Amino acid sequence: MRLRDLPNIISVMRLVAVAPVVYLLLIGEFGWALALFAFAGISDGLDGFLAKHYGWQTRLGGILDPLADKALLVCCFLVLGSLGAIPVWLVVAVVFRDLVIVVGAVLYNYHVEAVEAAPLPASKLNTLLQILLVVLVIMDAGPFPLPDLLIQSLVWGCLATVLISGAQYVWVWGRKAAVRGKHHD
Repeated sequence: MRLRDLPNIISVMRLVAVAPVVYLLLIGEFGWALALFAFAGISDGLDGFLAKHYGWQTRLGGILDPLADKALLVCCFLVLGSLGAIPVWLVVAVVFRDLVIVVGAVLYNYHVEAVEAAPLPASKLNTLLQILLVVLVIMDAGPFPLPDLLIQSLVWGCLATVLISGAQYVWVWGRKAAVRGKHHD
């Protein structure tokens, strides 16, 4: 193990943390789930800082980091949806959008050219709103009751950015595939 492997190790630890967060949510230990979720968020910032600041970016890290982020968010959405804390229709929309993006990226990668992933601004906003929603829903379910209007506003904000960013990905990458596909024929 080398120091330059630290960002990847942190990402793997974040991926491993998904199971305890899910378990804590399922048994109603919302305070502990929130603390572990926050720790995962801080570690995400730390591994990104280390990788960029010291030039320790790797192809593996480029896969592990977003995989850990998505696994944590999607699993939290699934569990909170199953507990009735997040509407099931929003959980379906979030998961469907992510599946469309992943399937599209895989198809593009194998049929057009290597994918150079770069999140769109609407996607970054969507991720931020999803994280905020998960944090506030966990807070509301456990240690800190919050106004329903706040959570409902975030639910609708998440839905709007899921739809907008999903449509943008399909549009942008569909056009790229059409243009690049013609050049590869």
